[in-house]
Amino acid sequence: MEKYLQQTKSNCIKVVLFGPESTGKSTLAKELASHFKTDFVEEYAREYLQKKYELNGSICKIDDMLPIAKGQMNLENKASIKNSIIFCDTDLLTTKVYSDIYFNHCDPLLKKYALLNHYDLYLLMNIDVPWVKDDLRDKPNERKEMFNFFMNALIENDKKFELISGNFDERKQKAITSIENLLNFT
Repeated sequence: MEKYLQQTKSNCIKVVLFGPESTGKSTLAKELASHFKTDFVEEYAREYLQKKYELNGSICKIDDMLPIAKGQMNLENKASIKNSIIFCDTDLLTTKVYSDIYFNHCDPLLKKYALLNHYDLYLLMNIDVPWVKDDLRDKPNERKEMFNFFMNALIENDKKFELISGNFDERKQKAITSIENLLNFT
C-alpha cells in the first residue's frame, strides 16, 4: 500500500485547494486549470463516497480512508507526469484532517504520506460563501470549527498557503495572483 501513497517524481508544480466542505474548491480548481491551460485533479473521495451512498445509503467509514488516499494519489500522479502545473481539488492532508475529525484516528501510513508528499502552494478556502447541501456534506453549523482544523493543519505542518476569500471573482483573482507569484519564484 505504501507505494500507492507516494507522489511520482516530476517537475510538476502542484497547487492544492484546501479547506472544509462547500467552500468552492472544485469550482475554483476547474477555473484555475482552464486559466493556466492545464489539468485539475478531481476529488476522488467525492466519487467514491457518492457511489457508496447511492448503492446502500452508507456513509464514510474509517476503512474507506486508505482506499480514498490511494485513489487520490493515482489521479494526482497521472496528472503530474503530463503537466508542468496541476490544481488538486484535495490531497492526503485533507484526507488526514477528515480522518482525525470524524474518527479521532488517522492510519499511520496515511499520516506519513500526508505530511511527506510535497505541494508548492495551498490555497486555503475561507467559509465566507454560502454552504450548499448535497448527499455528502454534513456540517453546515460547524463551518468555523472545520475551517480552523484545516488552517491549523497547514500552520502546524509548515505548509505554504494563501487565504482565499471573497466572492467568486475576488477568489479567482487572488488565486491567480498567488499562482503567478509562485511561478515567478520557481
